[in-house]
Amino acid sequence: MNKDLTSWRKALSYEDILWGHAFREVLELQRRIAVAFKSNVEEVKPLQEQFVRSFAARAVAVRRVTENSGGKTPGVDGVLWKTNEDKMEAIKSLKDLSAYKAVPVRRVMIPKRQGGERPLGIPTMKDRAVQALWMMALVPISECKADERSYGFRPGLSARDAMTYVRTVLAGYRNPRTWILEADIEKFFDRIDHNWLINNTPMNARILDQFLKAGALLPNKELLDTPMGTPQGGPISPVIANMALDGLENLLKEAGFYMCRYADDFVVFGRTKEELEGRARN
Repeated sequence: MNKDLTSWRKALSYEDILWGHAFREVLELQRRIAVAFKSNVEEVKPLQEQFVRSFAARAVAVRRVTENSGGKTPGVDGVLWKTNEDKMEAIKSLKDLSAYKAVPVRRVMIPKRQGGERPLGIPTMKDRAVQALWMMALVPISECKADERSYGFRPGLSARDAMTYVRTVLAGYRNPRTWILEADIEKFFDRIDHNWLINNTPMNARILDQFLKAGALLPNKELLDTPMGTPQGGPISPVIANMALDGLENLLKEAGFYMCRYADDFVVFGRTKEELEGRARN
C-alpha cells in the first residue's frame, strides 16, 4: 500500500498505520481541547467528541491497551486482541460509541506494599480501549487544573520527581519545614462518590456512568454492584481520581503548609510537629 501522507487515516491494515502521524494528531487535538478549556469552555465537549471519533485517537488507544503490561490479561469475556487483524477490527469498533455499554470488571485481589490486599478491577479489552480514548480526551483538561505538586499518573512526571521535591523542601534554608505528616485517604478509590464525579468531570456523562456502574465479577462468579468508587485497573481511574483531589494543595497552602501528592498518598511539610498535628490534620 502506498503510504500517502494525505490519506494515512484510511489505512486498510494495522501494519499500514503511520504511528508518527497518529501520535502527532493526538497531541494536536489535545492541544485544541486545552486551549478551548482556557478560552471558550463551550467548545470543549464538541472537541472531545471529535477526538474520540478520530482515527488517530482510536488507533493510539488500541495500541496503548494492547502493548502495556496488562495487554495479556483478559477481562470477564476472556478476549484478547492478539493479532493485527484483531487490533484493526477494534479500531473500527470504537468509531461509534452511541450505544456503548460497559460490562463488569474482573475483580482480583493484589498484595499491598504495607501488607494486606487491595481490589483491582480488570476491564475487558473493549472497555479498556474506550476508557483510554476518554482518558486521552480528559488529560488536556486535568493538566490545566492539576495541583502543581501532584506527581502521580501525570504525563512526564514520576515518583522520582516527587522525591526530588521532598528533598528540596527539607533542604530549604530560607523557610525550613523539617517536619512531615505522611497520609493517605483510606479506601479512596473504593469510596469516591459517583454523583460528584459525574457532575464535576468534564466528559461525556453517559460514558463515565457506564465506567463507574459496570459492576464487578468476583472469582466465585458473584456479581457485585458498584454504587461508589472507581475501580483501580482501568486507564481512566487515575485521571478522574487526580481531578477529584486537585485543590487540596491550595487549601493547605492557604494554611501555610507545603504539600507533595502522589495519587491519594501525600505528605504535608510543617515547621513543627504541633502545627502538623493540629492545623494540618484538621
